[in-house]
Amino acid sequence: MGEKYKVLKIDELTRVGETLGIERYYRHQIKTKGKTILTVDIDEKDFTPEKAAEILTAKAVNADKILAQ
Repeated sequence: MGEKYKVLKIDELTRVGETLGIERYYRHQIKTKGKTILTVDIDEKDFTPEKAAEILTAKAVNADKILAQ
């Protein structure tokens, strides 16, 4: 977890992929430093501590920039 956001919830979900059959992904609900609640989907291949943190930090920073405008 980064200081730019707090993870509120993670759900494991599945969907039908175009070529790979069933795909798993993880839906994260986060609260940004600016108090915005976001839902971010991360594919199973990117569901590692390092990659997920990078994705969630980028989404949180972008949301707070938009909110500040």
